[in-house]
Amino acid sequence: METFKRYLMFQGMMFVFGIVGPIFLVMYFVTQPDPTVRWAYWIGLFITTADVLIALALTASGTPKKDD
Repeated sequence: METFKRYLMFQGMMFVFGIVGPIFLVMYFVTQPDPTVRWAYWIGLFITTADVLIALALTASGTPKKDD
């Protein structure tokens, strides 16, 4: 449970610092018929994915390893 709390803390920080990705995704889906906003989908998806992966990496790096 400690690891999950740690992950949630990192994920929350990543979405505060990297809020641009979800904003781009919302912008894309709100203006759906406009083909000139297609870039917002890919950039938003990339930034959001990077935020999640960074939070997972930070959580894994701080978790003590158990020796058998």
